[in-house]
Amino acid sequence: MKPASNTEVLVIGAGLSGAVTSLRLAQAGVRVTCLEQGSWHDPETYPGDKPAFELEAGGAWDANPNVRQGAGDYPIADDTSAMAPKLFNGVGGSTILYSAHWMRFLPSDFRVRTLDGVADDWPVDYAELAPFYDRVEHDIGISGIAGDPAYPDKPEYPMPPLPIGDWGERVAAAHDRMGWHWWPGSNAINSRPYGDRRVCVQRSTCRAGCNEGAKGTVDRTHWPRAVQAGAQLVTEARVTRILTGDDGLAKGALYVDEDGVERRISADVVVMAAHAIGTPRLLLHSTSAVFPDGLANSSGLVGRNLMMHPLARVVGFFDQPMTSWQGHWGQSLYSLEFAETDSRRDFVRGSKWNLVPSGGPLLAATYPTDDAPQWGADLHRRVDKWLGRSAIWGITAEDIPDRDNRVSLDDELTDSIGTPAPRLHYTMDENSRRMLRYMTERAQESFAEAGAYENEVQSFAADAGWHALGTCRMGDDPSSSVVDRWNRCHDVPNLYIMDGSCFVTSSSVNPAATIAAIALRATEHLIEGRYGQAVPS
Repeated sequence: MKPASNTEVLVIGAGLSGAVTSLRLAQAGVRVTCLEQGSWHDPETYPGDKPAFELEAGGAWDANPNVRQGAGDYPIADDTSAMAPKLFNGVGGSTILYSAHWMRFLPSDFRVRTLDGVADDWPVDYAELAPFYDRVEHDIGISGIAGDPAYPDKPEYPMPPLPIGDWGERVAAAHDRMGWHWWPGSNAINSRPYGDRRVCVQRSTCRAGCNEGAKGTVDRTHWPRAVQAGAQLVTEARVTRILTGDDGLAKGALYVDEDGVERRISADVVVMAAHAIGTPRLLLHSTSAVFPDGLANSSGLVGRNLMMHPLARVVGFFDQPMTSWQGHWGQSLYSLEFAETDSRRDFVRGSKWNLVPSGGPLLAATYPTDDAPQWGADLHRRVDKWLGRSAIWGITAEDIPDRDNRVSLDDELTDSIGTPAPRLHYTMDENSRRMLRYMTERAQESFAEAGAYENEVQSFAADAGWHALGTCRMGDDPSSSVVDRWNRCHDVPNLYIMDGSCFVTSSSVNPAATIAAIALRATEHLIEGRYGQAVPS
């Protein structure tokens, strides 16, 4: 099909927020076109059901685009960042490779300034997002169990929880004895057949694509329905610039197609859904006489307040087999015992813990804990004690937004067609450092109570920059934010930012559920107000 040269709504990016937005617009009868610089990926090509899985998951399917270097990727200059970026370009975006932990923000996450005197409050709250959380859980297909006392009441999940495994049962019992919170993991992974998607086979290879379609990736959950409803999805379309007119309105985009031909598409409304790194990159590059400092950047905040969720891990070793190479690489269970601010601690906010199985022999040999053996007999002993008899606490720290943590355009590095690459500037602050030290000590106590005879600690996982957020923050004041409470840019009333760029704070939980809920809420508002929407003449 020949790509359209004009459309009502142009969406940039076919990942989670782009899929949610495009599907809902198409269902409402809006003519929508999405440009995605990556391609469709055949689940048959995913390495999870192949003997070389562990090798391929760290190579051609690595989540770091600088390692993967796929045809749809762009390089990211990260030597000025404490964390390496993890994201995926292609239909489905990072849902192809995510671990599918599906967590709502806590109510306090929207009121950090009011409660703790740091960061800023969101212009929306949990109650406003709750009905949209409900809807996206059914659209994606979430397994779990309602009733977690850490959250307000919610409807039951579409599917019951996945098994928590022997390791989960041990830790759950330990937390019961300690009086610490735990709850069965909520995951975008099928615990039974859902729609046309099969049940999870518990192979523990979720992080490199799901061969069975059991994982809720939007190339399976949303895009087929969106295309059927009339959305046009153009792949291998590398957007170089958002176009604007003399009236200051967005009027479309320039992109390079799969044949290397530069094309132009006009639109009444433009929606950015290109990730919290890719979206500010394009906005900063889209300069003009009206926007000399980058598009929608009168506040000077496009690209700033980058948050990346500092992560630590603790591995617990047990003296009995638990088949912990198996399971789902989502969360077996999670703990929010330390997710809220406690004035007795020397840091504000907190961490979410997620318990996961510990994988196969290559992961055992290469897992980068602080004192991991590199070779020889010690390495063999480590692999022997690891396989099937260990579990991992992943500890995600809420980091406080800092305007000096940012995405900029690199002066020299470019992508394959010459567009400047994004450069990450990110430093972990002392609050996060103190938080992770405290959390790794508590996690070792958790494993000790569960019967672990030994622990290994990765005090900071520099390789785990999955959750880039906050680079085009939401707010009511145009001088201190980029988009309003409906995700519309203050400076450009027909330009919307639907992805994780809009986050004001990061929470400590995984962001996918909130990205999807915000995108659906903003899209519904766009549809409701479409006849009053400012559009280019």
